[in-house]
Amino acid sequence: MNLFKYFYRNGINTIDSSFYRRIEDWKSWYNGNVRGFSQYRIYTGQGTYKRCRRKTIGLAKKLCEDMADLLLNERVAITYSHQPTGEFVSAVLQQNNFDVLGNEFQERKAALGTVAYVPYLYDMEIAENGTVLSGSIGIDYVTAENIYPTAWSNGNVTECIFAFPKTYLRRNYLHLQHHHLNGTGPDRQYVIDNVVLEVRAGAQDGKQLQPDEWRKLQPFETLAPHLETGSDQPQFVIDRLNLVNNADQDESSPMGVALFANAIDILKKLDIEYDSYSNEFEMGRKRIFVRPEMLTARGGVPAFDPDDTVFYSLPEDYGGGDEKPLLESVDLSLRAEQHSKAITDDLNIASMRCGFGTSRYEFERGNIQTATQVISENSDMYRTLKKHELILDNVLKKLIRIIIRLGISCGVQNLDPDTEIKIDFDDSIIEDKQAERNSDRQDVAMGAMQLWEYRAKWYAEPEEKAKAAVDNTLGPDEVLNDAGY
Repeated sequence: MNLFKYFYRNGINTIDSSFYRRIEDWKSWYNGNVRGFSQYRIYTGQGTYKRCRRKTIGLAKKLCEDMADLLLNERVAITYSHQPTGEFVSAVLQQNNFDVLGNEFQERKAALGTVAYVPYLYDMEIAENGTVLSGSIGIDYVTAENIYPTAWSNGNVTECIFAFPKTYLRRNYLHLQHHHLNGTGPDRQYVIDNVVLEVRAGAQDGKQLQPDEWRKLQPFETLAPHLETGSDQPQFVIDRLNLVNNADQDESSPMGVALFANAIDILKKLDIEYDSYSNEFEMGRKRIFVRPEMLTARGGVPAFDPDDTVFYSLPEDYGGGDEKPLLESVDLSLRAEQHSKAITDDLNIASMRCGFGTSRYEFERGNIQTATQVISENSDMYRTLKKHELILDNVLKKLIRIIIRLGISCGVQNLDPDTEIKIDFDDSIIEDKQAERNSDRQDVAMGAMQLWEYRAKWYAEPEEKAKAAVDNTLGPDEVLNDAGY
């Protein structure tokens, strides 16, 4: 269905539909199946064409995987000044598989430019006066093609529609969740309006269901048409790469662009070269041409294995007389070195265009290898990571604040909404962590660094917990020994 027709009919303004076609294009490169490129034809010279599938080097996905692994991995530490609040948030994130999906959606963010995290309450117990007594917190993860901002300022999305496709009993539905502000002055708060559309095959528009209709469907039986959050803060977080969006006609667009959005030409050239490299080996296989009289042995038994692709029979009227050899070998030379150099050069260009600097990737034995090295603080890659971390740091803190707010609203005790949150990103590729750790241990031994400071830094503990751990030990030497150093 054409969702933009529904938006137009209901007076909803969002990003131009042409931008979502760009998202589909980026997605096709990420999936390695690009329309009009991955499939091609070769003229056979006999009035027909041979259909071929272009082999892909898969660099688009590799770039996104590497960016995700550098931005959000198991070494990223989140610390809180209020320990009970930190334990509650950590439990919610763990229940929602954030350790896995957080990294996965960083990869999808790099592929499509934008993702969103939408926390919500479920399994709520509500008192007679409408107060929420208890409930659980879930997180919906949304990718760019299902995100439709409806209001934004200075790149910050304030109102948004999220689309959630569902299939039930072989019928397709689309759940639209509209987060927007309602009211004025001190009474202004976010409300969430829900709509369910039935998507019909071949139809340009979907049928809008009424609440009593969608409640008969298992995926929507508890869905309310209208929810009041009771807060003037949004209950969603938009996450994107820190890159200027030059793909949208609207320069104020809050949507992000794919990591490789401005390197498509290089990706095309790489796949053409890799496909040629593969064909070089396939077409350059050794062949042995055999004269017809050599095909059978005594008794008419085949002299060669019919499934062996090395041997080719010459035609009966093959000229040349008896002076031609019975077996003739053809061994074509391969241009492997030229192909390898071309691919390596373009890998460097693609790596540079995507912010990794040159020499990030190497082409060896027909595969892409990632160079393992500690980079300097003056490198392109360092600056790229720090730039993207600016947005990600803010995104993670907003997500945590929403989780805390939802926890308080459903009756969780002893939560501090103003707890200090610190995100320590993994900088092991930028600096030698082991060398830095050894240096800090020496500082502790000589008294230049407090032992609790060491614990807070290397064990990602809040200051209070680190000081308490030190106070319960017999001495610095024993603490270091207990820690395994």
